[in-house]
Amino acid sequence: MTNWKCWNDYHQRSRFETKTHCFKFLGERVMARDFDLQIAELQIRASILNRFTVLGRPETQRVA
Repeated sequence: MTNWKCWNDYHQRSRFETKTHCFKFLGERVMARDFDLQIAELQIRASILNRFTVLGRPETQRVA
């Protein structure tokens, strides 16, 4: 890894941008009009994205 990536936390930024891109796939706009319902809608989207992430993560097992 090059030094500028370490200095600028490039990997962390790249992961954040990827998750933001995936979050937008669940809907670009917030449909609810009430602020509390908007918060609930975004929390539901985040939980869906987290669940997809867990499902897509491989399980590694030690082979002895």
